[in-house]
Amino acid sequence: MPTARKLGKRVDQRRAMFRGMVTLLLDKGRIETTLARAKELKRIADKMITVGKKNTLAAKRAAFAYITKEDVVKKLFDQLAPSFENRNGGYTRILKLGPRKGDGAEMSIIELVNYAPKDKKDKKKKKDRPEKAEKETKTEAKEEKKEETAEETKVSEAVEEVAAEETEKTE
Repeated sequence: MPTARKLGKRVDQRRAMFRGMVTLLLDKGRIETTLARAKELKRIADKMITVGKKNTLAAKRAAFAYITKEDVVKKLFDQLAPSFENRNGGYTRILKLGPRKGDGAEMSIIELVNYAPKDKKDKKKKKDRPEKAEKETKTEAKEEKKEETAEETKVSEAVEEVAAEETEKTE
């Protein structure tokens, strides 16, 4: 049986890296990394979800010992593990992306099987609305300035006409 990949790191660095990656994967549901890291991460993440399915005090302590964020552990036990209750392993999938531009490393996406991406369009719409509102207020402000200058010119023309009429009357 093959041993774990070393990935060019010492044991403590490798363990810290995978703790962070497992935490991020369980929190976000999907991360992009190299293929070798994704293959190792799959083993660890599947084990953490299996621990979450046990839902005992010892399992929670084991999860807290490995996962670095408390809210991610709560999410594991409250949301993720129950959603995988009828599934025996295979909680994650690896999608290959191709070589990375800088060094040619094989890139991949690792995601939870029940991962449902959030619509980026909704986020963009929410972001666009305030910008449009700002643009509308800017255009409204420009129109108001134009109207004010038009009114000022009308008033100044009327004042000049009245002044011209008064000078004609006095002459």
